[in-house]
Amino acid sequence: MSFRTIEVRRIAGALGAEVHGVDLSRPLSAEQTAELRRAWLEHLVLFFREQNLTPAQYMDFARAWGQPIEYPFVKGIEGFPEIIEVKKLEHEKMNFGGIWHSDTTYLEVPPMASMLLAREVPPFGGDTLFANQYLAWETLSEGMKKLLEGLVAVNLSAKADVSRTREDRIKSDGRESAPREFIGEHPVARTHPETGRKALYVNVAHTARFKGMTDEESAPALEYLFRHQVKPEFTCRFGWQPGSIALWDNRCAQHNPVNDYHGYRRLMHRITLAGDRPR
Repeated sequence: MSFRTIEVRRIAGALGAEVHGVDLSRPLSAEQTAELRRAWLEHLVLFFREQNLTPAQYMDFARAWGQPIEYPFVKGIEGFPEIIEVKKLEHEKMNFGGIWHSDTTYLEVPPMASMLLAREVPPFGGDTLFANQYLAWETLSEGMKKLLEGLVAVNLSAKADVSRTREDRIKSDGRESAPREFIGEHPVARTHPETGRKALYVNVAHTARFKGMTDEESAPALEYLFRHQVKPEFTCRFGWQPGSIALWDNRCAQHNPVNDYHGYRRLMHRITLAGDRPR
């Protein structure tokens, strides 16, 4: 894939590319926007370096991709309700979202994409892993695909492991009106609306069971899928610097922030973009 207005460098075989030659503090041209979209659909997650954007500039960049939406559990920063702080403070042990997941699959209409802008990073650690869910689906056996096609996954916002990763932020920045629990039901294999490719769409943070089955009945297949979908050969790893941005396709990629920097502060600004109902 060739580009005229940007430079794209792959960082791993499975997914992920760094983009160079673009200043996101300025409005994007139509050609830049189109080329970035092509690169994003090809690589699933794009990374940008040295983009020290103001909140207003960050929102302008987000709007070039889609419609920013508010996160259901944590309120946004002052003046920008769609930008939330993803942070871990020096005394905290749990990091926000510190488990493999696709963002908010417990919503009836999950987000199309998410983006993070690094404001403060620890002196070491705090990388984020990403995993390609096209590959996770395509490498399953034909027998497993036949078993899973047509199944619906029940996704909960209140699964214990992921709930603990939100506790500190809900205490400090939580929304008073947030519901106690969201439940979203989505196909186990969803078809990407732009590429037409199928992606595995379950995740250990939110998926509790298959619709029409008990947790116990669902567990063996789900436990296998949770291990399978994050095999090392499906992943890439990104090391943050202040001003780094990651933009990932929530419809076909999972992510996991590594919690290996106890005693240090890490602060990111996150925006999520409205999506469509998975099919």
